[in-house]
Amino acid sequence: MTEETLFEFPCQFPIKVMGKTGDEFELAVLEIFRRHVPDLADDAIKQRPSSKGNYLSITVTFNATSKVQLDAIYMDLSACEHVAMSL
Repeated sequence: MTEETLFEFPCQFPIKVMGKTGDEFELAVLEIFRRHVPDLADDAIKQRPSSKGNYLSITVTFNATSKVQLDAIYMDLSACEHVAMSL
């Protein structure tokens, strides 16, 4: 039985993660992505600070291979204490 999804895998998939600016947030997000996407390219990661610099958004665009992979990434991001939100 395969799960229904609107995506055809593999596909390029962006995930945006937001949290308080700081090394802990950045390191936690990168560790989560590298765990699930071992061949993650350095240019796949874009960072953008909020207007006051208190928050940082990190967008990671990667080659997603399955819905299971995406679900695992979102689960780990939501369980991370440094992540405020992921889209």
